[in-house]
Amino acid sequence: MKADETELKATMEGVFDILSAKLESYRPGLKVEEVGAVAYVGPGVVRVTGLRGARSHELLRFKGDLLGMAFNLDSREAGVVMLDETENLNAGDEVERTGRVLDVPVGVSLLGRVIDALGRPLDNRGPVQGRKRLPIERPAHPIMDRLPVTVPLQTGLKAVDALIPIGRGQRELIVGDRQTGKTAIAIDTIINQKGKDVLCIYCAIGKRSSAVAKVISDLRERGAMDYSLVIVATEEDPPGLQFATAYSAMTIGENFMEEGKDVLIVFDDLTRHARAYRELSLLLRRPPGREAYPGDIFYIHSRLLERSTHLREDLGGGSLTALPIIETEAQNISAYIPTNLISITDGQIYLSPDLFQKGLLPAVDVGKSVSRVGGKTQLKAYRAVAGDLRLSYSQFEELETFARFGTQMDEETRKTLERGRRVRQILKQPQYTPLGVFEQIAVLVALNEGIFDPIPVDDMGEAEKAVRKGVTADLSDLGERIEAGEKIEKKDIQRMEESARQALEARL
Repeated sequence: MKADETELKATMEGVFDILSAKLESYRPGLKVEEVGAVAYVGPGVVRVTGLRGARSHELLRFKGDLLGMAFNLDSREAGVVMLDETENLNAGDEVERTGRVLDVPVGVSLLGRVIDALGRPLDNRGPVQGRKRLPIERPAHPIMDRLPVTVPLQTGLKAVDALIPIGRGQRELIVGDRQTGKTAIAIDTIINQKGKDVLCIYCAIGKRSSAVAKVISDLRERGAMDYSLVIVATEEDPPGLQFATAYSAMTIGENFMEEGKDVLIVFDDLTRHARAYRELSLLLRRPPGREAYPGDIFYIHSRLLERSTHLREDLGGGSLTALPIIETEAQNISAYIPTNLISITDGQIYLSPDLFQKGLLPAVDVGKSVSRVGGKTQLKAYRAVAGDLRLSYSQFEELETFARFGTQMDEETRKTLERGRRVRQILKQPQYTPLGVFEQIAVLVALNEGIFDPIPVDDMGEAEKAVRKGVTADLSDLGERIEAGEKIEKKDIQRMEESARQALEARL
């Protein structure tokens, strides 16, 4: 009996081994998919039924390979934001899950390219080669992963670098009415990063195609596309694509930052981003609040901009600087969306339409502009020559307003006004001509030492060029020290003053 039991046990173990091997090697021929149906088609949104397992922000595929993103997940149906046009969709069409959330390709292969929020090429240069893809919605790095902002991001604009400095890892808002030069400041900043080892991303949201084409042309003409990429959703695109574009751009920039690179990202502009989200929310019947915006309008921008930072060295040490642009109406910076973004960011550059109309470009209103972080990163040479310039310039503007009433002025007041007018002329700067650090410092030294005082206001432009050219040619060694962040001594200022005087005398 014992021999029979042993034989039976061995036989059963053999059978189990065979069955286990069969089960492990089994590959089902049928693939189970969750398929739903379109219940409603609206402008930019659809509602679908039958997708109970869909996840938030999951990518859904419709007939004709149209794509949408699951946005509202209710018990009976899902509200879907379309990323393609809905003209060919009809109620009853099938929709299937892709099993992945909305993501975008990342990596250096994107540099020089023009893409949309899904990574699809818009520049007729073939498919994007990025193998790695990351979700567009990612949690921001925790506070313990971050370092203080310590390195300046030079814009090449005297009015900004001297008075409203920006640091790498900062979020600085550019705010002003339409047609006041907001995009021009951002583009000049991108152009100025040439040779500075900073990668740039220009994110166009809801802008006209012609305006975006001009920006791309300007960047290419000046060699900036070699270290930049452009991600676009024009006003003709569905609102869902406009909404997703900002997060796609941030994910691409975050990936560069995590690889240890310094990144600059421009959002142009978040006013249209907020309007696209409001449109989607109303179409999906979310409750409207102030100015018909939904209650979470603050959160869509805070979770976006909170992702820009300066990482710890053991996490790569990269930085992501954000320059969001916001449009005001009739200089109303206390409106809903501007106040939201002012409270989220680390300062703002305010552009005045009055200054713009007077031809004082860039039209930066120094009194209303502020940088809450960048002053700590500013090069030491700026602090030595521009420390009191911001206050004195604001006082000059107030004094000039008072002087318009024809009040009699003493000699000291008259001198203050004359110096202020020359400061204003010095801060003027044509577009596409960002200046190096040493050139800016040389001009500010000449200004502080009164070298420009005898020069007529209308001739200040030519006098400034002469000073820049003369000082930078004579004192190249000093320029290297200044750009390296060294502190300048009184004798250095005297050398620059003497060189500037000689340059002006040679010009005359």
